[in-house]
Amino acid sequence: MGARGGLRALSIGVGAELVAGLERGFRQQFSTQEQTPQICVVGSGPAGFYTAQHLLKHHSRAHVDIYEKQLVPFGLVRYGVAPDHPEVKNVINTFTRTAHSDRCAFHGSVAVGRDVTVQELRDAYHAVVLSYGADDHQALEIPGEELPGVFSARAFVGWYNGLPENRALAPDLSCDTAVVLGQGNVALDVARILLTPPEHLEKTDITEAALGALRQSQVKTVWIVGRRGALQVAFTIKELREMIQLPGTRPILDPADFLGLQDRIKEVPRPRKRLMELLLRAATEKPEVAEVARRASASRAWGLRFFRSPQQVLPSPDGRRVAGVRLAVTRLEGVGEATRAVPTGDVEDLPCGLVLSSIGYKSRPIDPSVPFDPKLGVIPNVEGRVVDVPGLYCSGWVKRGPTGVITTTMTDSFVTGQILLQDLKAGLLPSGPRPGYAAVKALLGSRGVWPVSFSDWEKLDAEEVSRGQGAGKPREKLLDPQEMLRLLGR
Repeated sequence: MGARGGLRALSIGVGAELVAGLERGFRQQFSTQEQTPQICVVGSGPAGFYTAQHLLKHHSRAHVDIYEKQLVPFGLVRYGVAPDHPEVKNVINTFTRTAHSDRCAFHGSVAVGRDVTVQELRDAYHAVVLSYGADDHQALEIPGEELPGVFSARAFVGWYNGLPENRALAPDLSCDTAVVLGQGNVALDVARILLTPPEHLEKTDITEAALGALRQSQVKTVWIVGRRGALQVAFTIKELREMIQLPGTRPILDPADFLGLQDRIKEVPRPRKRLMELLLRAATEKPEVAEVARRASASRAWGLRFFRSPQQVLPSPDGRRVAGVRLAVTRLEGVGEATRAVPTGDVEDLPCGLVLSSIGYKSRPIDPSVPFDPKLGVIPNVEGRVVDVPGLYCSGWVKRGPTGVITTTMTDSFVTGQILLQDLKAGLLPSGPRPGYAAVKALLGSRGVWPVSFSDWEKLDAEEVSRGQGAGKPREKLLDPQEMLRLLGR
């Protein structure tokens, strides 16, 4: 006997009104349980995919649409991870499994805020999660940064990783010295790519154009400059170890920069302590005989410069390109989290022909209807709930700022997913059905926007893999969006 039949049978000897009330309550409970929550995620990098993964895993009926402004998915995993770190890109396999779910759909080549507004998404879905990351860079805001030969590390990374908007960057690598401003992992990534023997990159997914330029490169020395001291570097031990062991290169580390550090690291957390111990060994201990010979034969070098803050990019005599960086000598003031670097009044000039600014990524506001903190570069939120906008959430770098590695983003995105599901369970999200992608598809069609599906991406993926096979590479990335669309028959 069906549930409703059971209720009707109860009506013998029970007031019809009571039964009708029970039936209504049952219907409401049933429809709430059976409702398909329509959720959309904006951004298909790690934050977007991990959020989608959590929602699909922990709600058996939720449907998730992922919108992405690029034609292809995976964000910084595809366009930010260094080509010589292929193991980090294995997470794409996990994201692909998520995209293959029959309750998940990818819609590439859709720029939210331009092709469709956040309000239109909110009208179509029960909940919207903004996970679009940080696709801008922090400007130096010093004289001369507009000179030819000065690039953001973000654009340089995009160039060698095949980000379409950076494919025409064409950095001039004919100088012998490059300066990287910043001492985080991205700073070490770009320094390492500049100094790695090209034959070590030939079997990676670095673009052919970048590999050709690196083969012709004259860069012999890279200085990695930070405004604070050794204890405050932002890179991690894995990246430092790779630099120390980089074939054909030697480190330039001044033992004077590390005086007293041994005593000061006793109380720091273990990961930071291990990093500092490795730095100290590299700077102060006499290397073994084999290492001495290796360094003696090295044709390239890299060094760390501490307590230096960029004050001006210096032009060449004809004013047509960069010739150096004027650095303010700094010292630290304050203690703990309040420590900051202040100029001492002294300056020094560091000659170079290439400057890469790696002082941080930055999120942009996506839509006037979404609150945004321009100073912190994040969407104001509490545990991923966007402040004062019910049903709107955020995850990843646009939620917490551009820090941490992929696993940090995973944890953070799971938290946002969990919060959203709690709100859904508590009845805090709109009730009743929502049209989801059907409504958005109609809007996009009326605006001449034709999204790229995940199966479209898989055709492009197969083409990239095929092009790479001839050269023994995992893939040769497609750089031109128009060519991608032609391959898809658009």
